[in-house]
Amino acid sequence: MRLAGAMRLVRFRGPGGAEPRLGLEEAAGGSLVDLSAAEPALPRSMRAFLESGQSGLALARRALESGQHRLPRGSAQLLAPIGDPEKVICVGLNYRDHCLEQDVKIPKEPIIFSKFPSAIIGPFDDIIHPEESSEVDWEVELAAVIGKKGRHIEELAALDHVVGFTVANDVSARDWQMKRNGRQWLLGKTFDTFCPLGPALVTKEAVADVHNLGIRCSVNGRLMQDSSTSQLIFRLPKLIAWVSRFVTLVPGDILLTGTPPGVGVFRKPPVFLKRGDEVRCEIEELGAICNKVV
Repeated sequence: MRLAGAMRLVRFRGPGGAEPRLGLEEAAGGSLVDLSAAEPALPRSMRAFLESGQSGLALARRALESGQHRLPRGSAQLLAPIGDPEKVICVGLNYRDHCLEQDVKIPKEPIIFSKFPSAIIGPFDDIIHPEESSEVDWEVELAAVIGKKGRHIEELAALDHVVGFTVANDVSARDWQMKRNGRQWLLGKTFDTFCPLGPALVTKEAVADVHNLGIRCSVNGRLMQDSSTSQLIFRLPKLIAWVSRFVTLVPGDILLTGTPPGVGVFRKPPVFLKRGDEVRCEIEELGAICNKVV
């Protein structure tokens, strides 16, 4: 039985590589509903769709329930659920077990940085290994997507501003993050293709408890990260309230919430991605993304 409001929103290209369209997954990994065909008046941009608020979501629910405009999953190329956010906001050192593996103190305030939206790629697109780095690393992360504009948001109301969640890989060039560029993190975090997202934007109504989800990453089939979002130091209400003290959050903004232990740089000896590797990031109830390094 589908919970009221529970949806898995996607962006995709149909046969022939046409313009991106909005859709829904009938179930995780299942057939797609062509939302752009079912409701032609809706925008083709997920950000613009989210800006339409509850009216747009109601039309999506109607399309999902109609039983029409279905297409096989294999005939579509899934894209990042949101390709044009205004902001990609990231949180560092936000898992207790990740702090322990680095032997660093638990932060007293959220550590905020960003990636440029140009880093975003789809759930099964290739990660381009830049010539400029020899220390490219993986980071599976829970990403929250903003659905309602707000500034100075109270913690108790914070989740009202979230439309749903997706899986992210905060790909990181550790040499540029930790040694170069004055140790400012931005350049090491925002090479092109360094933000795979997907496979779907899962509305919050479909997730039983976002703070109790298994979160895993494997490289070439070897499990590297295996934790739970219960290990988050600053949970989503705190993060949203904190970030909105500084910036206005708008529909489509993406908030990456940090990564658990098991990244390559802190292994002994360190392990980094090389061309030909395949990285799979998975979060319980949200799905999995899988990207080859080229």
